Amino acid sequence: MPRLKTKYKEEVAPALMEKFGYKSVMQVPRLDKIVVNVGCGEARDNAKVLEAVVRDLTTITGQHAVVTKARKSVANFKVREGMSIGAKVTLRGDRMWEFLDRLLNVALPRVRDFRGINPNAFDGRGNYALGVKEQLIFPEIEYDKIDKIRGMDIVIATTAKNDEEGKALLELIGAPFYKA
Repeated sequence: MPRLKTKYKEEVAPALMEKFGYKSVMQVPRLDKIVVNVGCGEARDNAKVLEAVVRDLTTITGQHAVVTKARKSVANFKVREGMSIGAKVTLRGDRMWEFLDRLLNVALPRVRDFRGINPNAFDGRGNYALGVKEQLIFPEIEYDKIDKIRGMDIVIATTAKNDEEGKALLELIGAPFYKA
């Protein structure tokens, strides 16, 4: 069983139950999924770029990435409906816990001038969104093998009802929020 999942069951869930006064264990907020997304506009010109993005995402998450396609045509971006414009991975279960553990304890501290993550990036329903500027912060990526530095969006979806519950959940798990 992943280390963070054990911590959640033994420490975090009872602490949240006490803090918010839940009557049932099922009311306690928990992690639902983590979505890692890379938007890649230059993929419309060069198909090899998308292969590199999928390879990097697969290496980082340990799960095969799905190519995302444009839903609408946008003339200003020279994008037509159905064009491949990015890749994403949805993590659940043990892979989700392992990825979150690596993100919080290995990858984020490798960011240059890291002081913590923004405590205000919640969406109103307890889900947290985080932007990463380069994929090199993950130890699985070898510097010599990448063609270009790309950022990614990481969304941590929870079952929390509001931002306060979501923030309490992530703080107890070990998310390094900076003090505003």
